[in-house]
Amino acid sequence: MSLVETWERPVVGAPMAGGVSSPLLAAAVSDAGGLGMLAAGYRTPEQVAADLVHVRDLTDRPFGVNLFVPRPLDRAALEPRVDDFAGRIAGEAAALGTEVGLPSWHDTDHWEAKVHLVETLAPPVVSCTFGLPGASVVQRWKGAGCEVHLTATSVAEAVAAQAAGTDVLVLQGREAGGHRGTHDPSVEPEPVDHLGLLEAALPRLGVPAVVAGGVTTPGDVRRALAAGAAGVQVGTAILLAHESGASRTYRVALRSQHHTERVLTRAFTGRVAGAVANGWTREYADAPAAFPVVDQLTKPLRRAAAEQGDLERLHVWAGSGWRAAQERPAGEIVRELAG
Repeated sequence: MSLVETWERPVVGAPMAGGVSSPLLAAAVSDAGGLGMLAAGYRTPEQVAADLVHVRDLTDRPFGVNLFVPRPLDRAALEPRVDDFAGRIAGEAAALGTEVGLPSWHDTDHWEAKVHLVETLAPPVVSCTFGLPGASVVQRWKGAGCEVHLTATSVAEAVAAQAAGTDVLVLQGREAGGHRGTHDPSVEPEPVDHLGLLEAALPRLGVPAVVAGGVTTPGDVRRALAAGAAGVQVGTAILLAHESGASRTYRVALRSQHHTERVLTRAFTGRVAGAVANGWTREYADAPAAFPVVDQLTKPLRRAAAEQGDLERLHVWAGSGWRAAQERPAGEIVRELAG
C-alpha cells in the first residue's frame, strides 16, 4: 500500500527548486500529516545530502525528494538560437550590473550522483520531473526502500510512467506554477487542467494518482478527491508559508497589485513554466526551448533582479490560484486545505 493511501492528510508539498522548498517547509508539511518534499534540482549532491539529513532531524514523518531527469539537447540545432538569445539579453544584464551566464551543454545537475545518493540515503519517497528515469534506476530506488512518484502532464506520459514502474503518479495540469513537467521540453504542454487530466488518465491507471495545478482552497481538494485522486500536490498555496525559502522580493511580487496576469512561458529558463506576467515575459516569450542552457544564461540576471527588487525582470513562478496564497505556518495551511 502506498504512503499516499495511509497518510493523515492527502496533501503533498510540491518540490519547488531554487531554495523555496527548504527542509523547514518539508518538515512542517509532513508534521501536519501531509508529505513534505525537498527539491534536489539546482543543488549539488552534497547540499541535497545535507538537506535530507536536516529533514530527518526535524521530523519522524515520511518525506521525499524530487530530482530533475536530464534530457540531452540537440546542440547543433539549438546553439545559434541560444547565442542570439544571449546577445539579446546582454543589455538587460548590463542594466542590472551583471553579465549573462555561461551556457553548458552537459549535465550540470549531477544526475548520476543524485541517483546514487537517493539509493544510499533512502528517503521514504523519491519523485522525478522532466522525464522518466530508466527502469533500472526505479528498481534500485525501490530496492533501497523508496516509494517512487513520477510526474506526467498527459495521458501518454502517465501510461509511460506507469510502465516505468511508478508507485504513484503525479498528474500536473496547466494551472501549475513553475515548470511544467513535460517529458519532451521541445513540445508545447497539453492545455488540460488537472481534473481533465485525471478524468482522462484514470481508466488507464493501476496506481494512485496525485493531482497538481492551481490547488489552493479546501474546495479544490474536495473536488480532486471526489474525482478519484488519492491526494493533491500544492506549491503556490505554501509559497508564502513562514517556513518557505521564498525571497523577500518573490513574496512582494506575489502580492503586487500591478502584476495581475499569469502566463505559461519559456522566457526565463527555456522550459514552459507558469509565472506572473511582467516585462521579461512579454519581451522574451520567444526564448528557445533549450533548458537548462537558457536557465544558465538568465540566472545571474534573475539573481540580481531579486537582490534589487526588480519585479519586471524576476521570475515569479505562480499557479493559477496565486492570489489565495497566505503568509501563515505551513502546518496551518495543510490542515485547512485537508479540511
